[in-house]
Amino acid sequence: MIRCWLSVAFGLLVLIGALGPIGAPAQSVDDRVESLLQQRRDAFWGVSIYDLDRDSLLFSRNAERGFLPASNQKLVTTAAALDLLGSTHRYETTLTFDGTTKDSVMQGDLRLTGSGDPTFGSTSLRRDDPLREWAERLTDMGVRRIEGRLIGDGEAFREESYPDGWNVSYLTREKGEQIGVRAGGLSYRDNSVPVEVRATHPGEAPVVRVRPEGAVEYENRAVTSERWRGSTLLINRTFSTNKLVLTGSVARSYDGVRNVPVSDPTAFALRVFRERLQEAGIETDLDLMGADSLDASSEEGDPVFVEVSPPLSEIVRVINKRSDNFYAEQVFRTYGWGGSTRGGIRRTKSFLRGAGVGTRGLTINDGSGLSRKNLITPRALRKLLVHMAGHSERESFFVSLPEGGERNTTLSGRLGRTDARAKTGSLSFVRALSGYVKRSDGTRVAFVLFANNYTGPSNQITRTMDDIVRELTTPPS
Repeated sequence: MIRCWLSVAFGLLVLIGALGPIGAPAQSVDDRVESLLQQRRDAFWGVSIYDLDRDSLLFSRNAERGFLPASNQKLVTTAAALDLLGSTHRYETTLTFDGTTKDSVMQGDLRLTGSGDPTFGSTSLRRDDPLREWAERLTDMGVRRIEGRLIGDGEAFREESYPDGWNVSYLTREKGEQIGVRAGGLSYRDNSVPVEVRATHPGEAPVVRVRPEGAVEYENRAVTSERWRGSTLLINRTFSTNKLVLTGSVARSYDGVRNVPVSDPTAFALRVFRERLQEAGIETDLDLMGADSLDASSEEGDPVFVEVSPPLSEIVRVINKRSDNFYAEQVFRTYGWGGSTRGGIRRTKSFLRGAGVGTRGLTINDGSGLSRKNLITPRALRKLLVHMAGHSERESFFVSLPEGGERNTTLSGRLGRTDARAKTGSLSFVRALSGYVKRSDGTRVAFVLFANNYTGPSNQITRTMDDIVRELTTPPS
């Protein structure tokens, strides 16, 4: 009997120990977040956490200091775009003809005019190639030959250099994914040329093919290695030119396609269209030229075809879910005055001020977050998230953010089984995660997490951010 009572007493002591001191209050959100941040003192943290339903600040650290946002800048860009353009906004790319058609021959000017559509021929969306479709439709209409000029009009965007603060390697090196791509009023296939590379025999150069031919020059210094797996292939582009240099090695089994940014998007689109016409069986005798080289009296002609983009609500999903830098820069220029980066900066700041977000100390240089000269405070970004939670376009903004664990997004391996929607951000020594999370009682929290200048492993920083978000799912006592 005594042994039984001792067992019960011991069990009660264990239970009391697990629950903590009798009457001790549960840890607050402030304490739980602070505890997690203390474990990662090797980073400069900026945090702002807000209870949307109770309209109260839950936690703040360095919220008035400027931080590099990396791709969290896309939250600002997409919010501004939805406000200024609306979720139903669509781009149009047109083909017009000024000339005469006799029998099966078109003689005159074909003009391809863009409006900055990032989706035109894009590989990010599963849509038919509009240039191939137009060429085939001309064949169906009986056209067998086209003579004259093929004019590319990208005047919707002002010609200018790349955004301030971009690393040169973003623009000149292909590493298996697109990083920095030149924006263009007439853009096609994400303004990137496919470079097909196929291994040959060990010690010999791989076979290289660029489509369309002549779109870029290339020097092939790469070799095929003895290895069956593993490649060190690098494709560098000389800055401001279309010359590529291939170095490194490819495995004996290698057969792949690399996408390399082009320096002249308009010329690239024209070359591809001419090739598509020839593939469709149409003979061509066309001079390729940009609209900026024509005199003011040149006529645009009559419309032949028009390609309409998906609505902006779908475009911002690509920007935020996949963190697509090219799409972000195109949209940024679209709502900018004069189709320029400077115009995008001014309109973004105007939108933020209208949303009650202070712009003092805020530095914007692009729409994607690639610039290392961007600065934003956690407080400012948190206020933007709160504003968008009550905006008329809140649904389009909200569903554009990746869900925790969502496949084919930047959160595919993070925050699974968590009711969170958030945008990631990463540059060298920079990590960010901002968005919304729903508690188990249905209430919502907006959060901004920045880590700059960290010295430890990146995965430990992201793990801490994810742990903070999980802590936010617990309702306040």
